[in-house]
Amino acid sequence: MNNDQTTPLQERIRIAIERSSPVAISGLGSKQFYGRHAHGESLSTREHCGIISYEPSELVITARSGTPLSEIIALLDEHKQMLAFEPPLFTNSGTLGGAVATGLSGPRRPYSGSLRDFVLGIKCINGKGEVLSFGGQVMKNVAGYDVSRLMCGALGTLGVLLDISLKVLPKPEHEISLSRECNQEEALKLIDHFSARDIPVSAAAHYDRRLYLRLSGAESAVLSGSAEIAGDELVQADSFWSSLRDHTHAFFVDASPLWRLSLAPATPCLKLDGEAFIDWGGAQRWLKTDASADVIRSLCEAHEGHATLFRHDGHVSEVFHPLSPGLAAIHHQLKQSFDPHGIFNPQRMVAEW
Repeated sequence: MNNDQTTPLQERIRIAIERSSPVAISGLGSKQFYGRHAHGESLSTREHCGIISYEPSELVITARSGTPLSEIIALLDEHKQMLAFEPPLFTNSGTLGGAVATGLSGPRRPYSGSLRDFVLGIKCINGKGEVLSFGGQVMKNVAGYDVSRLMCGALGTLGVLLDISLKVLPKPEHEISLSRECNQEEALKLIDHFSARDIPVSAAAHYDRRLYLRLSGAESAVLSGSAEIAGDELVQADSFWSSLRDHTHAFFVDASPLWRLSLAPATPCLKLDGEAFIDWGGAQRWLKTDASADVIRSLCEAHEGHATLFRHDGHVSEVFHPLSPGLAAIHHQLKQSFDPHGIFNPQRMVAEW
């Protein structure tokens, strides 16, 4: 695509600044449930789409923010490559910009890295209506803030994402998923044990008294590791892991409030009533419970973790775990620097801005 898709978005931002009129940025809307409700006139990036460049030999792809993730994944699949952080697709309509804005990663995240680890560079429109570029198409260490990575998980509060460059990886040579029966406490101990061994684990989850492990890599290493684990081979493994990644598993398909607990992998089972689905080898725990936010967050803090109200009915004060005063001040300074007029997704992250 050679046509200029940036000018209309840039003009919209300049008008919003002149009118002091906030904008609510979205792509295809697959992750609108995440975070607080953004106030402002809708600004869609869905027309700002298309793959700009792809160099399979260099393991780099650059695409516009409105490009559907499914389109990118399909192209990579043709070359036996992948987005190693396994971004959630949810309704199968997520965009690259939405993936970066939410910063969410799938089951492979603890073993291959997070979305933030694979972002090489971005182009965006800031709160002054300027088009800025950060990073590039290779990994670099730079002084100061790594702006490309700051955009990951910022929920569009720092600017409108335009173009994004990502590092991609080859698909593993061989893969197998295994399952064995055990309770949560046993599962966490087994995951810790297998992680300490030279076993190529690429996903580890537990639900309903079943431990699920995926092994990926060289065939010899996968077969050796699977023999040591001694579980049952999981039928339709790809469907299981995608149901966890995209929240189509039966655990997620209801209207209950859903908490996302971020903890050290070896953290013991928390004493909370409700139903849990353990992901990321214990580092990410999905919880459906009637316990109060204060109880959940206090317990997580006691274990040096934090809790996010991932899915809710909209009648909440704070979705994200409150920051310490020092971190809150840094976040506010960044918001002021990138969006001095406060027009980007106001109140999407916190009530104050």
